[in-house]
Amino acid sequence: MTTETILSLFLGIGLASAAGFRVFLPLFALSLASYFHVWELNESWQWIGRIPALITLGIAMIAEIFAYYIPYIDNLLDTVATPLAAIAGTATMASTLVDMSPMMTWVFAIIAGGGTATAMQGMTTVTRLASTVKTGGLANPVVSTAETGTAITLSTLAIFLPIIAFIIVIIIFAVIYLIYKKFKKKK
Repeated sequence: MTTETILSLFLGIGLASAAGFRVFLPLFALSLASYFHVWELNESWQWIGRIPALITLGIAMIAEIFAYYIPYIDNLLDTVATPLAAIAGTATMASTLVDMSPMMTWVFAIIAGGGTATAMQGMTTVTRLASTVKTGGLANPVVSTAETGTAITLSTLAIFLPIIAFIIVIIIFAVIYLIYKKFKKKK
């Protein structure tokens, strides 16, 4: 694997994990990066960097961010966002991978991209549900702000510092695993 291929893999994983927090934000960030020629996308995914996709993804991103600030709608949105996050994670990974055969591109896209996004989305769904149960939804805007901030941070790091984004994703998964082990011992 070339350095460019490895960096594109890290970019895809970083954006896929961000899709687990907000579905459209990393796609919009990728669209901006492609439009301004910061990242070159896979040939069949060049359309993401064009104006119609940029506008559509921007509107979808803004609508999604604001919808998460409406109590109980945010929990309903999580139900819809889980499969969408898997699709967005798969798409971001597939669009960023370069110098790979189509078969390997889709293997990485589905497993690493879709899997990472789904795992992150599962974590956010559980967090929001716990917040709703414990606070009646009053703390959900705080959770939403943290999720949006994390999605912005991961997307930005993935585009400009993909290795750092990849390391942060590994740290997030390690922390989730440690928290899971801690709760499992208490039962």
